[in-house]
Amino acid sequence: MPRTVLRDDQWERIADLLPGKPSDPGCTAADNRGFVEAVLWVLRTGAPWRDLPEEFGNWNSLYQRFARWERKGVWDPVFEVFSQDADFQDVFIDSSIIRVHQHGAGAEKKNSPQAIGRSRGGLTTKIHALVDALGNPARGRLTTGQVHDIVEAEALIEGVPTEQVIADKGYDSKAFIDTIHARGAKANIPARAGNSNPRDFDAHEYKARNLVGRFFNRIKHFRRIATRYEKLDGRYNAMLTVAAVVIWLA
Repeated sequence: MPRTVLRDDQWERIADLLPGKPSDPGCTAADNRGFVEAVLWVLRTGAPWRDLPEEFGNWNSLYQRFARWERKGVWDPVFEVFSQDADFQDVFIDSSIIRVHQHGAGAEKKNSPQAIGRSRGGLTTKIHALVDALGNPARGRLTTGQVHDIVEAEALIEGVPTEQVIADKGYDSKAFIDTIHARGAKANIPARAGNSNPRDFDAHEYKARNLVGRFFNRIKHFRRIATRYEKLDGRYNAMLTVAAVVIWLA
């Protein structure tokens, strides 16, 4: 049997959050644990679905089930259950560029948004993320690789009851700083070199910004995240959500 990811105690924490519970009408799922482990195998290795070990079952059936769960939005509520425990005293935001493999390009735009941009470095997607005071993922958004970090900044902190937002110089925007202050929070963001009105910031507390960098490091241990092979946003975002749930389970 291929190496698995989830311990028994971890599986017990998510089992009742997935379709196919005894209380669900009809027969909506079978062997959820085996299916989730198949998804985690693909997520961890980055291998094509066709290369799934036979012990997991028919690769196409498993892929179709993953696609069906993605369309139904099964993974998002699971993540939301865990993210409710986030410690929002301080939050950290940043982004990371993901290189898109050639297999991830070429989908018809009418099928779904793709968030794949073309730049000098090739095809890229950007993950914008917010992590809590302990470095756990709480929010995430996808854009094309060339989109500036500040574009998604307000959406990341929308409705987050934090006391302090910590971010790098890329978020040095008067409008964004004013938004943070209007919500009663502190903006611990260093000013860019060209800013004519540099603000004070707490250098000691700013050191904790490495938490969001460490989150991106952890998420990219999953090779299906580190390189984008999915053609559609929905599929890639589902993989990203599953990886974030695994981080919460650790």
